[in-house]
Amino acid sequence: MKKVAFIYPGQGSQVVEMGKDLYEEYPQVRELFDSANEHLGYDLTSIMFEGPREVLTKTENTQPALLSVSTAITKILAENDITPSVTSGHSLGEYSALVAANAISYSDAVSLVHQRGKLMENAYPEGKGSMAAVLGMDQKTLSNELHNISEQVDGVIEIANLNCPGQIVVSGTKSAIDTAARHLKEAGAKRVLPLPVSGPFHSSLMKPAAEEFQQLVHNIKWSDAEIPVYANVTAEKVTEKEQIQQLLVEQLYSPVRFEEIIEQLLEEPLDAIVEVGSGKVLTGLVKKVNRRANTFSVQDAASLVEFIEWIKED
Repeated sequence: MKKVAFIYPGQGSQVVEMGKDLYEEYPQVRELFDSANEHLGYDLTSIMFEGPREVLTKTENTQPALLSVSTAITKILAENDITPSVTSGHSLGEYSALVAANAISYSDAVSLVHQRGKLMENAYPEGKGSMAAVLGMDQKTLSNELHNISEQVDGVIEIANLNCPGQIVVSGTKSAIDTAARHLKEAGAKRVLPLPVSGPFHSSLMKPAAEEFQQLVHNIKWSDAEIPVYANVTAEKVTEKEQIQQLLVEQLYSPVRFEEIIEQLLEEPLDAIVEVGSGKVLTGLVKKVNRRANTFSVQDAASLVEFIEWIKED
């Protein structure tokens, strides 16, 4: 059997009708989605399939929705004897990776990420926090520019996501990011794009949410991961449950080091890196790190069948 890594998408990959064809075709997906509705106490499935987009995009809905689609596909692949030798995820996607590694049950994970979404949504006053993607600037230059900007503005601006070469996300107070956007363009950034998010995620402004989240994490049953998971905070493999718990808390206010994770995966003896879940965002990031990397995006019933056929080829 071919060796593959599974990587799981995070917030931003959600779309209305996500998972609908899987739900219609596979009884086990219906069972999984119905169990999510039961654990959450509301009809998440209807929001996923029908929207409206504004409701699906609410962090408390987006997070369990993305987890559910990723886990459903992982479950079908496992039933076909297809499992990853290593796994990871982007921000929220790390929870899908941990479910795949049997470090946490799906039912506990779906409830936890729903609460995580609420805490992130409420951690900072609405409209006062922001995030933006900085394109065409390397990390060292950006760090120096942010240091200069922070001395000139009354607010917070920090690196939040290191996604791939030339694509870094910053997070902080809206006023600081608005000021930084103008400054960074003058300093050589190709573009600075505001992101449609409700708060300053992966910044120090999330620390109050992390304190409350830590209690939620420790109230859930965890196991050591059965396969290695690359953690967002360290870009290193983890398997021990105590370390997993601590890193998930730190993840809320720490940069996502996804470019480093991709580089590590490219050093693994793998036949492919497979994005499992809604969208193709992570597949694009992998290609920007190494355009020759062998990748698959498994996001719906058609791509699922295609991937199963490929992996079972001699």
